[in-house]
Amino acid sequence: MIGKIVGAIAGSQVARHVRGVDGTGGALLGVAATAVLRRMGPVGLIATAVGGYALKKYADRRKAAQTGTVSAAANARPTQTQA
Repeated sequence: MIGKIVGAIAGSQVARHVRGVDGTGGALLGVAATAVLRRMGPVGLIATAVGGYALKKYADRRKAAQTGTVSAAANARPTQTQA
């Protein structure tokens, strides 16, 4: 019961950042996600966490490529001294 409530709260919070999903839909997805993860077991939980991390990194790189932003380390140039 508590897991469903926590999943619903987490889902509604995630829905704020996802276009096309409202708070109620996010809550329902959160409840469904907790039920699915419970059935998948520890291996499924780890696989889901790794997949989510990889998806986030992919989305960040894609967003950076679209906006043309490059990390600060790539823009760093060695300073030139005058002789």
